[in-house]
Amino acid sequence: MLDGADGVMGVITEQIEARFDMSFAELSRAVTAAPQANREATDVVRWHGMLAESQTVLENAEGSLLAELESQPSELDDRAMEMAHRVNAAVTARDGRAMVMRWLLDPDAPGKQNLAAERLARLSQGARKGPAVQTSAPARPANAPAATGRGALR
Repeated sequence: MLDGADGVMGVITEQIEARFDMSFAELSRAVTAAPQANREATDVVRWHGMLAESQTVLENAEGSLLAELESQPSELDDRAMEMAHRVNAAVTARDGRAMVMRWLLDPDAPGKQNLAAERLARLSQGARKGPAVQTSAPARPANAPAATGRGALR
């Protein structure tokens, strides 16, 4: 992955603009005005926001770590190591979101052209209104005997 906000965010934003043939600001306004008009555009704008958020978290973590390192003698303490781990976690989160963005922007990406992808698309559009599994006991038919609690065998 690329480092820095301009690197990752710039490349992803350019890919979005090329994919939708408009500026990101225009796309964002269009999605805000009609989020159901183009599900793909809505997902891209949503994930771009999450990517930008993770980039901000990363920059803040890096800034805190640099400030801590500048105040440290040559040997690192537990606090500095914890901050370094936070930076690593922030990089992982940012890079993961960037990979999702790349997948969303690639119409030929693996998993987009099969039955599983079609099912996922239906689910993400809210096709199912209830739980996937029945969560209550089925209604007893009027002519069925009442349950005794003793089991099926007597």
